[in-house]
Amino acid sequence: MSPPDPREAQVKRLLEGPYPAVPPGLAAGAAAHGDRLLRRRRTVRRIGWTLLFAAVVAFLVWASLTHAWTSPSSEVSPPW
Repeated sequence: MSPPDPREAQVKRLLEGPYPAVPPGLAAGAAAHGDRLLRRRRTVRRIGWTLLFAAVVAFLVWASLTHAWTSPSSEVSPPW
């Protein structure tokens, strides 16, 4: 059997002892930080979808103007 781990005993003492006081604005600060993160993620996601949509529209306009689906015409006749 292995000897007792001193870290485990230290963790047990911390869990049994008095709990430290929580700062008064901690919950409000955490909620505000979470709101900022969600707002930033939502903005980045909207910008990404907008850029993707603009790229698709630009590709479709380019393809319709250049007729990218047709093969180029042969301007040189084959030799006889």
